[in-house]
Amino acid sequence: MARSTFLTVAAIAATIFIGTAVAAPSAATAQSPQTVMVPMRDGVRLATDVYVPDGQGPWPTALICTPYSRKGAQAFAKQAIERGYVLVAQDFRGRFDSEGDDYPVFLAGGWGERQDGYDTVEWIARQEWSNGKVGGFGMSAPGIALNMMAPSRPPHLTCCYVSVAFSSMYHQCAYQGGAFRKALLETWLSLSKFSPKNLELFRAHPDYDDFWRAFDCERVADRVNVPTMYVGGWYDIFIAGTLNSFVTVQHQGDQGARGKCRLVMEPYGHGRNEDLVFPNTGHPRAADLWNWFDVWLKNDGQGLQDIPVVQYYVMSDPNDPNTPGNQWRTAEDWPVPAEAIKIYFRTDKRLRLRPPEELFGSLSYTYDPKNPVPTIGGANLTISKGPMDQRPVEGRPDVLLFDSPVFDRHIEITGPVTVKLWVSSTAPDTDFAAKLCDVYPDGRSMLVLDGILRARHRESMATSVPLERDKIYEIEIDLWATSLVFSPGHRMRVALSSSNAPRFEPNPNTGKPSGADAQTEVATNTIYINAEHPSHIVVPFVRH
Repeated sequence: MARSTFLTVAAIAATIFIGTAVAAPSAATAQSPQTVMVPMRDGVRLATDVYVPDGQGPWPTALICTPYSRKGAQAFAKQAIERGYVLVAQDFRGRFDSEGDDYPVFLAGGWGERQDGYDTVEWIARQEWSNGKVGGFGMSAPGIALNMMAPSRPPHLTCCYVSVAFSSMYHQCAYQGGAFRKALLETWLSLSKFSPKNLELFRAHPDYDDFWRAFDCERVADRVNVPTMYVGGWYDIFIAGTLNSFVTVQHQGDQGARGKCRLVMEPYGHGRNEDLVFPNTGHPRAADLWNWFDVWLKNDGQGLQDIPVVQYYVMSDPNDPNTPGNQWRTAEDWPVPAEAIKIYFRTDKRLRLRPPEELFGSLSYTYDPKNPVPTIGGANLTISKGPMDQRPVEGRPDVLLFDSPVFDRHIEITGPVTVKLWVSSTAPDTDFAAKLCDVYPDGRSMLVLDGILRARHRESMATSVPLERDKIYEIEIDLWATSLVFSPGHRMRVALSSSNAPRFEPNPNTGKPSGADAQTEVATNTIYINAEHPSHIVVPFVRH
């Protein structure tokens, strides 16, 4: 999402994808597009570059709307023109050469009062070089723009190709588990030089309220009426956004979209991983951007049957020659068939399939917001990302580790992972964080998934309810999803704590939203592990 990395994002995408009247642009090359100020319904004009092939049109159009400068789309212009497409690249409202305000970011392109995406698609359809078919494509922020646009239902939007994008800004970008995603949102807004009003707005709404519902595409999935290819990564910042977009639109979308979407999940983060590199990872040919556009913009859907509904990469130890993982698989839907297995925490720091039988077991630690557990890897954007070794933070007294026995065979988990805990705290509010790791024979503890829950949101993200001191509460932490084969000689590890910073802004333990002031309190947090309170992790076990 970072403005400074647009060309990098474009390069990554390229490797993945192998009112005033305005005169219609003349033919343009990838080096010299025609720039048009396209009027929106409120009179604001958006800077738009148009690349038209030589020869006799009309042609279908590939559209990208971006906050990172439309000029970065030149990487795709040559490809589009060679394949017989017009390429249209547009700056977001209030960005670069476009008029208007850039806050709240993404909202003006949605289904509300302003509908910049709708207006742009319909402007394209009126041009003499257009055949009336428009396909939207975008990675990260440009992909988010498409998720926001689709529910507005532009009549000439024919299909979309959305890569690594959220489906709900609150739940996946701003306040995952109710905890502010500081390293993602705050840093992205700063690096991209967005108006400071954006951060002020987002911090002013720590609960999931009507403000955030206007950014929640899942709520209006039934309005989407175009087939969409959703592409994500197992370590991406928006894993849940990709999966939830596919599931909601594929099953709840309108007639033009329902049953016609496709999903691809790759073994990457928001960009390439920094430690483990998995083999055999080439992007599936059937998931190619231009193949998807040809199906819908040139062939009226013919060829869709040749694209698997779900394509996903199963990760594993890169050096295990016998693993059934490190390969691509296909499925008819998501999630794939799996058995939800509960693996229980024990006070001896073990993971066991049998629930604990002891009556009063628990483990406690002290959480100091001024000394949080540092982030190492995971689903990040501007800080270290991917499956990184967690040992540097696992020896801390505020981190509880639970290990399985060493596996004697391959164990696959594919699908959503959750952690259910019974907890208490001496504070009126605190966080509970969890990590799932794959422990290698050499001791490396490689991160698979992590998640967090702000205790004040244990009942709902829409309400904040303080904790009563030392009262036991049942909570659930969503770690999102993965597809991984544990190899023989490996172990599963779960780490529990109350922080993961700066990935998540530390909870001050005062009952106030984080960032409200500098005040903090030290809390004693307790995980209950006994017959009445059988804390555990739930993993999707796939039988072979």
